[in-house]
Amino acid sequence: MTPIRIPRVTRARCRAGVAAFALAASTTLSSPVVASAEPDFGAPSLGEIFTDYTLGTFRDGTLATPQQISDGLSAPDPFYAEPPLRGDEAPGTLLGAEPFDVQFIGVRPGNLSAWKIMYVTEDVRGGLDISTGVVMVPEDGRDDASRPLVAYQEANDSVGANCHPSSQWSGGAQEDASAWSALGPLAQLWSAGVATVISDVGNDADPNPHGVFAGRYAGMALLNGIRAAYEIDELGLNPANPVGIFGIAGGGVGGGFAAEYQPHYAPEINLRATVLEAMAVNQRNFIEFASGGLGSGFAFATLLGLEPQYPQMRIDDKLTPAGRALADAFRDSCQITYFGTPFLPLNALFTSGEEPADIADFQSVFADNNLGESAAPTSKVLITNCGSDNSFMGITPAAEARDLADRYRAGGTDVTYHPLDCGTDVMLTDVYRWGTELFGMHTVDWLVTSLN
Repeated sequence: MTPIRIPRVTRARCRAGVAAFALAASTTLSSPVVASAEPDFGAPSLGEIFTDYTLGTFRDGTLATPQQISDGLSAPDPFYAEPPLRGDEAPGTLLGAEPFDVQFIGVRPGNLSAWKIMYVTEDVRGGLDISTGVVMVPEDGRDDASRPLVAYQEANDSVGANCHPSSQWSGGAQEDASAWSALGPLAQLWSAGVATVISDVGNDADPNPHGVFAGRYAGMALLNGIRAAYEIDELGLNPANPVGIFGIAGGGVGGGFAAEYQPHYAPEINLRATVLEAMAVNQRNFIEFASGGLGSGFAFATLLGLEPQYPQMRIDDKLTPAGRALADAFRDSCQITYFGTPFLPLNALFTSGEEPADIADFQSVFADNNLGESAAPTSKVLITNCGSDNSFMGITPAAEARDLADRYRAGGTDVTYHPLDCGTDVMLTDVYRWGTELFGMHTVDWLVTSLN
């Protein structure tokens, strides 16, 4: 594994505003945070979801005009044009920040401010790279200097451009599930007065895939996004305040690596608590487990999302013509496309007929992206996942989350492991609980309590 390096420390300040219209459907949406001495991992009540703050984002918001909707979906944004780097910039250096009106499904919520940010980060080889992201802050009368900050990493598995959070929250990529699943937890955080930053893990408008599935790359992009969020003077967040990480599914891998790297890579960040849910702990096992199942398309997309950081994979050289055509389509699309290839036998895409989990050129890449093999986090960690492999939604082995909790504990981390009952019977008999747990809403009270 590439050794961990301690880069130059830099900070950044950014403000962003998205709205807690996080209630597209009451079954799957948001909830405010009620701090308590004993965290409650139960489903949030409707009263907690429809807080005064959340309702106010609707009451004080507006509907987007047809032109605004069209612009959000299709208009090029010059913000994403990358400036040339000198080569001596510190990771986390803010290259640009631009306030924007949050827009999602035609709603422009009130009582939130939002900034797009562009900042310096690193690739897995230690070279400088550029990422974009968004910072979102509730407008609730609280002094921004007093707010904690949470780096929320979405379940975004998109390889293509213009599919990532900064597009989603400004009116683009509205069909992607990752933004919908983020509505509830983000609204809970905003209701609790927490500022949030989300990394795009690369420049969102870059037409070339930039390694969104490389956990080490994503972890550094997350930490450097936090640094960048402290550099916008207009926002005034205090870098001494507590910081949390919330990572789920694809974002959970980056969130886990960020928590592992923070003590060495970004020790100035006051990271107090980390939530990890439904992430792939072992990349090879994930590819093997998901291939041919419901998540087969996501397994193939994972390979394509690793390759930009690991060009030695040479995936195209190994694909059949049909496999190459699918790869080209995936590289140019958002994750909604990946749902269209369930139960696809991935070995049929490779000329060797091998399962991709067994291809020799991929093994070192898989090993470099496994959680729990670098330094253990020093922040508290909550790991929550399906307790068994009895859900059709499961695309990662349930035992791996328990194993990761054990490895972190052995390294001295204060770990809470909370298994979920994800069975189909729960989905049929208690869809509200099933949905809120699927999106991680049961963890937000624990996270906010840990930051106060």
